[in-house]
Amino acid sequence: MQIPQSLRKILAYLYEHHAQGIIVGGAVRDTLLGREIKDFDIEVYGIGKIDLLEKMLSRFGRVDLVGKSFGILKVTVEGSTYDFSFPRKESKVAPGHKGFEVSIDGKMDFEQAAKRRDFTINAMGYDPISERLYDPFGGREDLKRGILRHIDSVRFAEDPLRVYRAVQFSARFGLDVAEETAALCKEMVAEGMLDELPKERIYEEWKKLLLKSPRPSIGLELMREWGITKRHFPELHALIDVPQDPKWHPEGDVWVHTMMVVDTMAAIGNREQVVGSKEQGVGSREEKERLKLLFAALCHDFGKPLTTTIEYKDGTVQKWNEINKSVSTSKIRAIGHEKAGLEPTQSFMYRLSNEHDFIESILPLVEHHLKPSQFYAQRAKAGAIRRLALRVNIKELVEVAKADFLGRTTLEAKVGEYEAGEWLLAEAQKLQVEESSMPPLLQGRDLIALGLKPSRQFGEILSEVYEAQMDGQISNKNEAIQFVLEKIEKNGVKSTDNRA
Repeated sequence: MQIPQSLRKILAYLYEHHAQGIIVGGAVRDTLLGREIKDFDIEVYGIGKIDLLEKMLSRFGRVDLVGKSFGILKVTVEGSTYDFSFPRKESKVAPGHKGFEVSIDGKMDFEQAAKRRDFTINAMGYDPISERLYDPFGGREDLKRGILRHIDSVRFAEDPLRVYRAVQFSARFGLDVAEETAALCKEMVAEGMLDELPKERIYEEWKKLLLKSPRPSIGLELMREWGITKRHFPELHALIDVPQDPKWHPEGDVWVHTMMVVDTMAAIGNREQVVGSKEQGVGSREEKERLKLLFAALCHDFGKPLTTTIEYKDGTVQKWNEINKSVSTSKIRAIGHEKAGLEPTQSFMYRLSNEHDFIESILPLVEHHLKPSQFYAQRAKAGAIRRLALRVNIKELVEVAKADFLGRTTLEAKVGEYEAGEWLLAEAQKLQVEESSMPPLLQGRDLIALGLKPSRQFGEILSEVYEAQMDGQISNKNEAIQFVLEKIEKNGVKSTDNRA
């Protein structure tokens, strides 16, 4: 295990003073998986009082007392922060994630302390001084076999969030959920135990699933299998079995397609992270932006259950869920599904978060996700592209549309290129509107400078100027002013001097 020198010094000091610092949790798991360690959590054994540990740690850096009542201290040294904690027991005494009674005990043994954890792979510890791996529940063997297994059924069920943790761990690390763990999770969902969870905690697990999984669909399929989507996310569950035209979607129903789209978007984001960090010398794309695109990919076809119709060869049309399977059909359509998807997208997202601006930023990507392909087929003119930029970030839209196009099994998708998106992005770049709309050439103060008196006509005039600007009729401020003067001369507008 690669351990920072600053942390090694602290652990050596603790050892010299008859205390044992054991690295626990994700750092041990990630080391065995060959992954980069992001955070170090250390449990300290052999000390009777938390105050003594605080005093010892203060020799090395700033000690944050937040979490002290739970036996947790944060130490910042040489720019890095480490969590130090006492072994502890947790007992469920009331509903909710705060309904736990915590008792800390520095004399507790490792196995007893580790029993409170959720999965065997998270219940391992490593002592750098003795180079000993503590693994009381077989986490290392489970990792080798690719198994995610819970430790104790009673303790596991005390915090229903662990069901969502099982979902995202399985997807992030490519682990198969043990039979007994899957059965317990399914039972907890059916009994309504997840109902008590606040949306903020659920949202954090969703973010980990989408942002950290190479294939988020693995976790989403578990949600479907365990009854989570049916009980808690009906907008997502509604995609199951909704048919699609096999010409455009030979992969299957809307659920299957959506799973492929989300995985494709995750792959696009992961590739850009690597390019950004290794080739361009900069950090990865902002987490919030990636999350927005992933949610847009997930929600892009939420309107299809509401709009999908089946056309029979005799000309009759029915909703998809009223289909007569004994009669041959000719066409499957979902006309207007882009706009119809806005309401269920809002409903789904507000079930996870109250971040209004973030949720609103997802909606245009859902509403316009077909535009890149449509504009490419029509070879849309500059004015149409400039107007699209008023409604949505074209660069982001192309990414969502690309994931939609590649997230299927057509021959074109298998090639791995999205010509429509490349064309639209190139055209938008020429027009300088790929990430923002065209700024107006004139504002109200410019009309006042021309001697016009503020009135209701101001808005009309500026709107006409902007429309002409988007259509390419005017390209600079002088032309815009001349446009206004000609309008004044033709129609007459009230002014404050003789120029009107």
